[in-house]
Amino acid sequence: MILVPDFRDIERAAQSDAERRLARLLAEISSPDGVAFHSVKLRSHAYKQMAEADFVILWKGVVIVVEVKGGGIKKFEGVWYSVDRNGDSHRLSSSPMEQARSAMFALRDIFREDGVGWFASEALTVTPDIDAPPSSPEWRSSHWLARDVMTAAALSSALDVVADGARAQPSRERIARADDLRSRLFGEFSRMPVVDAQRGAVIDEQNRATDGQARVLAGLARNPRMIVLGGAGTGKSLVLAEAAKQEAASGHSVLITFRSPGLRGFFEPHVIGRDVDVVPFEELTALRRYDILFVDEAQDLMSPEAMDLLDLVVVGGRGAGRWRMFLDPNNQAQVDGRFDPEVFEIVVGEAISYDLSLNVRNTKAIVHVVQEYLGADVGDPGIVNGERIQWHWGGGTYPVDEALALAARLKTEGVRADDIWIIPVEADVDLDVVRDGMRVLSPRAAKGLEAEHVIVCSLPDEFDDQRLANFYVALTRARVSLHVVANETDKKRLQSLARKQAYR
Repeated sequence: MILVPDFRDIERAAQSDAERRLARLLAEISSPDGVAFHSVKLRSHAYKQMAEADFVILWKGVVIVVEVKGGGIKKFEGVWYSVDRNGDSHRLSSSPMEQARSAMFALRDIFREDGVGWFASEALTVTPDIDAPPSSPEWRSSHWLARDVMTAAALSSALDVVADGARAQPSRERIARADDLRSRLFGEFSRMPVVDAQRGAVIDEQNRATDGQARVLAGLARNPRMIVLGGAGTGKSLVLAEAAKQEAASGHSVLITFRSPGLRGFFEPHVIGRDVDVVPFEELTALRRYDILFVDEAQDLMSPEAMDLLDLVVVGGRGAGRWRMFLDPNNQAQVDGRFDPEVFEIVVGEAISYDLSLNVRNTKAIVHVVQEYLGADVGDPGIVNGERIQWHWGGGTYPVDEALALAARLKTEGVRADDIWIIPVEADVDLDVVRDGMRVLSPRAAKGLEAEHVIVCSLPDEFDDQRLANFYVALTRARVSLHVVANETDKKRLQSLARKQAYR
């Protein structure tokens, strides 16, 4: 079964050992269509402004809301108590089953408000440390799982019983499609974790899984080969990392490969401790084959030679194996690697294609400036407004020094040096240094990565395909604020670029 987040993340985040034990059993259940969401926040609730379900399990078309209680549970004079490891009793506001049931109704209300349609739902209590309590008019015995069910096989059978006994669909109500329900659960309750980037409303909104990302995550487990298309900032690498963790948690060996050198530093913290190998394409050999192949920035590898090697590293080969390729259909391929349109057409014909259409990195202002000057499709700017683009019209001959001076001013305003990148568009391809605590790097080194605050400088004297690609990469790295250091001559060239895009 797929866990969201995966088991290792749940292990770190779970409030109780009982939740961790249940998550471990759910992960052991062999079911490509089952999905369990941990710690689901519910925005509407019968008696709380915000409630939480320990788990929401999508099992055979039924949504099962689970309340987990570790230790002991007892009822005395009509009041329910939990009993901790020291034998101390703690009064509960309601019975564990009532907590599960109220969370189920809250979830039902949320989806009804959002027009999802009717779906079968059940409430379940799990107490892994004790025997089940005596039967009661309050619940069906099948819906209270105790320590005798704490094996993967027994738990799977118990979930079957709960799903088989779910309420039949009513007449005259629109029924939620299974795929829509699955995707909506991913989109409503999944968050894309970003290492060391959790500050402010902009970051919080950007980290929420969009409908497009949710659709991709929901479809990955069921489709052997997929092409995921999205412009810079649409969350391709984050979706890839989450999907790789899910595949590894299912027992598959997983390879992530890419051409851009900086992506190793992005992926390794996300998949640490999992059976996921992160290997840059330049270091890839055919000595080992993997169950699942993930390729990021695949537009850089659209050549016969690259595809031949990828064919050798995945079980079943490219024609019959399981692989996912994530790529940007815009002009990033000019920055690094090779893009052969004929090879691309062949690869697309071998897979199901998905589009990521919402930009989840850049603010609306950044998306608009990229569209204005480059005409690139980087997704709908639907996340946050953010700051307007800051243009700094200087006249100096040392634009990097001007950018460093600007960065120093940002630091006095409270911005951390680690959160500032300076990207000279005309930089040497291998540039990646730290100056005054701030990273100065080329578009090639920045490709596939992101920073909260980016200062773009050293604009080219002319915009050929290569320099346009570099400019595209530089402009699309920022999450919170984008600054461009330029002079009056640069302004005229940019105006000319904008006019060209307007006439297209």
